[in-house]
Amino acid sequence: MENIQKNIGVNLKNIRKTRGYSLDTAADITGVSKAMLGQIERGESNPTVTTLWKIATGLQVSFSSLISEKPSDVLQVDLQSISPIIESNGNYRVYPTFPFDPRKKFEIFIVEIEPGCQHTADKHNEGVEEYVTVMTGKLDMHIGEQKIQIEQGNSIRFLANKAHTYKNSGSEIIRLQLVMYYP
Repeated sequence: MENIQKNIGVNLKNIRKTRGYSLDTAADITGVSKAMLGQIERGESNPTVTTLWKIATGLQVSFSSLISEKPSDVLQVDLQSISPIIESNGNYRVYPTFPFDPRKKFEIFIVEIEPGCQHTADKHNEGVEEYVTVMTGKLDMHIGEQKIQIEQGNSIRFLANKAHTYKNSGSEIIRLQLVMYYP
């Protein structure tokens, strides 16, 4: 993904226009200001993960549908070539490795969380599931009221219709694979 900002802008504008939404309407249903949506569509803003989730949830589309490129039959992904979506001053990085495909109903990300970083994700639409496999480190999660620790090599699946927090309480970077399933 050479220019993720451009992909986001083009995809957002296409989704909005296909549905016949004005910027005002899109702002109302996403909770993201009209000015910010316009900047994103023009490629003038590099939106945060939280902003992209608000847009995806409001428009009821997958996260990767906002960042995806035109698909090909065979795709080998080099993590070094992906521009991550960054939050928390660069301490939380999301690499969209396999964007959403409506025939498969999922998308896959690699997430890196620096020591001491905590990221809270807003709830997703009903029925959306997250599948997380911790590749390095030890992940602390809060899903609703439940607290869970996931060790390296272990996985968790949960309904993502409530706020959930990813936290690195350790001293080493956490790297995890996140699969989002959309019913």
